[in-house]
Amino acid sequence: MSDARFFEDFEVGENRVYGEYQVSEEEIIEFASRYDPQPFHLSEEAGKAMHFGGLCASGWHTCAMSMRMTVDAMPAGESGSLGSPGIDELRWTKPVFPGDVLQVKSTIIDKRESRSRPDMGTVTMANEVYNQHDEVVMRYKAIVMYKRRGS
Repeated sequence: MSDARFFEDFEVGENRVYGEYQVSEEEIIEFASRYDPQPFHLSEEAGKAMHFGGLCASGWHTCAMSMRMTVDAMPAGESGSLGSPGIDELRWTKPVFPGDVLQVKSTIIDKRESRSRPDMGTVTMANEVYNQHDEVVMRYKAIVMYKRRGS
């Protein structure tokens, strides 16, 4: 039996908390070195010299960690997900530091049947990424396309 979720399985107002991602100094520096080599993402000293107070993860790295937690929380095997056309209202609200443990809270805020494709619909989720102190470090709205059951 599949745990796959289809468009019909989502209800507006439904929420889920998932993930547990331990952030390491090595990963912060590795990601920043490749994709966002600003000084405060590469050294503790540079981070302390700025308002961050120490080495902190790139916001893009925080997005990638959130995506990893999301994929890890998906059921194995068959999936009703058809990908995403994008996200809205991305905000990085607090720095993410080495040693932080992140998790995601996702709330379904909208659900729409496709007008042009009767075999699918979109689900909009308001996602918040929290650290171990229950502080929101990032917010965004994800729009995800899902197959309709039986399609």
